[in-house]
Amino acid sequence: METLAYPGVQETLYREAMPNGLEVVVLPKEGFSKTYATFSTKYGSVDNRFAVGDQAPISVPDGIAHFLEHKMFEEPTGDIFATFASQGASANAFTSFDRTVYLFSATEQIEANLSTLIDFVQHPYFTDENVEKEKGIIEQEINMYRDNADWRVYFGLIDALYHKHPIHIDIAGTVESIRQIDKETLYRCYETFYHPSNMFLFVVGGVTPEAVMKLVRDNQARKSFKPQGEIKRFFDAEPETVKLPVKKTSLPVSMPKCMIGFKESRGSADPDQLLRTELTTKLMLDALLGSSSPIYHALYDDSLITDSFGHEFNSSEDYAFSVVGGETRDPDELIRRLREAIERAQAEGLDQAAFERTKRKKIGGYLRMLNSPEAIASEFTRYRFRGADLFKLLPVYEDITLDEANARLRSHFDWNRMAVSVVAKDAQ
Repeated sequence: METLAYPGVQETLYREAMPNGLEVVVLPKEGFSKTYATFSTKYGSVDNRFAVGDQAPISVPDGIAHFLEHKMFEEPTGDIFATFASQGASANAFTSFDRTVYLFSATEQIEANLSTLIDFVQHPYFTDENVEKEKGIIEQEINMYRDNADWRVYFGLIDALYHKHPIHIDIAGTVESIRQIDKETLYRCYETFYHPSNMFLFVVGGVTPEAVMKLVRDNQARKSFKPQGEIKRFFDAEPETVKLPVKKTSLPVSMPKCMIGFKESRGSADPDQLLRTELTTKLMLDALLGSSSPIYHALYDDSLITDSFGHEFNSSEDYAFSVVGGETRDPDELIRRLREAIERAQAEGLDQAAFERTKRKKIGGYLRMLNSPEAIASEFTRYRFRGADLFKLLPVYEDITLDEANARLRSHFDWNRMAVSVVAKDAQ
């Protein structure tokens, strides 16, 4: 068992790689009554074309990673949620663009719940009947989100930004794509992406590393997994341009929703550079458009935005884009004012004092996050799958300069790579 000390944030992690490739990391938090565990696979909605080793690439229906997440909770003996509940735990799961995560939180019977988590994720149970039944359930979920204005404006924007990269496809897929899913394809995806060598177990809270590692070692020793070659993912070449400058949707909303996106060609293959670019961009966006910025206050005072207005930046080796927006009474005027303000900031640069305040705010938020087992587990896994380390963010934040933030401000907002998504009553 390896010890990983982070004196800068006063944390110590314990890591061990099992013989089958499963990586396990434990973060004991003395005095914490709650334990939070995530069992994750590096497999998300974008992984719809892949190969293992020298095998020929295969394409699978959109939405299958999410479908697989749903089906994993069904066991021959019944729903696994009931087992967790009987052991005093709350369980859940989610699928994102690039990972699927199964989790539980509990204050008691930690070893029983940890065993349950590992065992059900490593024990698929798919039949022709339960797969067909699930299609109807997921169709209802897809149709439900079609009436969700926040969901439609967000994924409408990603669809407007991207021509070919599967990030523009809804995580749940479409009604048509999930109808193509069968038991055999589910097992093929499961055997590829749920191999221990592609998975990661993280446990944080009131636990002892030795007890957790022994439990996992003994658990994995009772199971056998065939050796697996490298998983290769394939994506069609994505054009530099956006697919649609404007995408409009009509829904019964009380106020229009408008999101503006800026597309970059891709992220970085270097994990350290990817991390630094992400943090620099988030710092820049918050200094420029955060709730303490002059731009935010001017737009709010003129009733062009509400407190729903926000921003985010998403990136990986294969894609990178920002999202800015929220509710607005006048999408066109909001876009005009934002462009005017951003171009002025590009010419003048960010204010030094505002940048330093934003940096301190980000560092403070990061340190507060380290008191939340849920946030630690989620973020640690996200960064780990990208080759980065959550507990090394502090020195990166501290090292980012105003010049770097201004360089990102001038390079990121490319008006030729801007797309807009609007949900309004009168949209055509």
